[in-house]
Amino acid sequence: MCGIQVLVTLSEPQLSSDDSATAGTDNKACSEMWARLTAANSRRGPDAHSERISLHSSAHVRLGAHVLHLRGPRTQVQPIVAQDTGDILCWNGEVFDGLDIGDNNDGVVLLEKMQQLKRHYPTDYVLRMFSGIEGPYAFVYLDYEQQKLWFARDYLGRRSLLTKFIDNRTLLISSVADLEFERESNRCSDWTELPAQRIYCLDLVNLQSTEDKMFSLGPVVQYKWHYNDFDTHASREVTIDNANDLLVLPFGRVTQDIGKDLANTDVHDPMVGDMADLIGDPEWIPFIDRLEHELTTAIKARVETIPANGQDSRVGVLFSGGVDCITIAVLLTAILPRSEPIELFNVAFENPRQLRLQKPKMGDIAVKSSRHYDVPDRKTGRQGWEELCKIDPTREWRFIEVDVPYSQVQEYRTHIRQLLIPSDTVMDMSIGMAIWFASRGIGNLISNVQNQSQRVEYVGRARVLLLGMGADEQLGGYSRHRTAWDRGNWLALGQEIELDVSRIATRNLGRDDRIISDNAKEARFPFLAANVVRFLSEIPLGRKMDMRYPRGMGEKLLLRLLAYRLGLVQASALAKRAIQFGARTAKMESTQSRGQDPLSSASISSK
Repeated sequence: MCGIQVLVTLSEPQLSSDDSATAGTDNKACSEMWARLTAANSRRGPDAHSERISLHSSAHVRLGAHVLHLRGPRTQVQPIVAQDTGDILCWNGEVFDGLDIGDNNDGVVLLEKMQQLKRHYPTDYVLRMFSGIEGPYAFVYLDYEQQKLWFARDYLGRRSLLTKFIDNRTLLISSVADLEFERESNRCSDWTELPAQRIYCLDLVNLQSTEDKMFSLGPVVQYKWHYNDFDTHASREVTIDNANDLLVLPFGRVTQDIGKDLANTDVHDPMVGDMADLIGDPEWIPFIDRLEHELTTAIKARVETIPANGQDSRVGVLFSGGVDCITIAVLLTAILPRSEPIELFNVAFENPRQLRLQKPKMGDIAVKSSRHYDVPDRKTGRQGWEELCKIDPTREWRFIEVDVPYSQVQEYRTHIRQLLIPSDTVMDMSIGMAIWFASRGIGNLISNVQNQSQRVEYVGRARVLLLGMGADEQLGGYSRHRTAWDRGNWLALGQEIELDVSRIATRNLGRDDRIISDNAKEARFPFLAANVVRFLSEIPLGRKMDMRYPRGMGEKLLLRLLAYRLGLVQASALAKRAIQFGARTAKMESTQSRGQDPLSSASISSK
């Protein structure tokens, strides 16, 4: 993983020194901004840092990268340069499929493969390369010979990449904003999230100011990812004129098929039976088996190449005890070597507003500390940890209680708000706060299920964190899915699921990447692996969810059945609870602010 920062400016003929990368704007302002970007991105990649400057007739390009070593036998310094062509790659991603990486660094192998493709397909080799690989990424790639700058996020938007234009003469590209915050006006700076589901190409030969609202420095060509809607049996000669055809999503649209056995049932009849009955039902068994297989495959691909880096624990799970994260944990224990501990990070916040509502008895000081952090996710987290210990008692499950006093909320709130940029709502802050502290991993280790009062100060070792994002969108986990069912049964529910899956790339994964990576950790999402998304998109709707069952069963029904079969009896029946409510980061000071309110207008302290 790495932090990427790139500066592109219209060149001026009289400038030729290394500092010419700041031509066309105020040099001091650009230098200061570059320094801020360097500081922000270095938190993402503390293991190595390097820069390259490339001069062109119409443009000057400065590229920087900060590396977190997670692939290959040794730290690979970036940007990576192709010796034969001078092409430069800044790579923040992981190739999990589509390219034989072996024990090498995937960025190096990726660049080598692109150079091979370039010899045969000089106009569209970049599209051909990325059409065939699977994994999360953001990249910037400079084709020195053709004077083109390619950049993109993966088709699900799992990695952050932001852009900012200055006076129509300078383009900034970065994994995170420069943390410049307009304190007086209480507004964020003019960074925008680069839309996913497309690959961009900036022509440096003809670089000029444009009237394009999205790219005021261009011209920029956009190549879009799409579903495979054309005839796959037809013979097609792909040229640059239909290069978009190269970018075919590795999964199809969400099927609206209900399932043969459900098509003729009365939608108003409540379903009977429990999960113990369904896991033995011949109609369900093949789907449960397949979900277990696909998720296991995805998790294995995401953990097997992580270097030890001198630590005894390589992988952690952000852990509320809910069915998404606990299913990942129980499948993970079957994959990792028995000697490796698994870290479970459970976060809880001291919420002053909630505490004011509680009325402890006079003199009840002994329970004050535990009462502050006795939040819903702490209770289900401990419960889930106990279930995991029973299922696999020989595994060392490290349950880390990340307790966040309100004083730390106040101390780090401005920093977290800056990381959110360009996201800027009350809900973004509530979620970002919980994820940032959880991924930081500083807390107390509880190592004995029988004596949970024994706590030892602990700092998480794992650099890779597995998260359950993507399960709710695909398996009907949100309350709006049950609302859709109430509104229009299977038809409305199917449409809502298709809409949610189609907009995963436009929602919050970039925000979450900025938050987690700030702690020099990398987030990986097994539910968003291409093979998992493909499987869940093609199976009948009624095999993923059934809202005729009550809350805590009908939503994410297929996942709950798998969890139940794996021995997670209690966790399989837990209802969905958003992290901001489970960890108590929502409405810390007041009940007046709504989730979608901009932070600039919300009645909270930003200090």
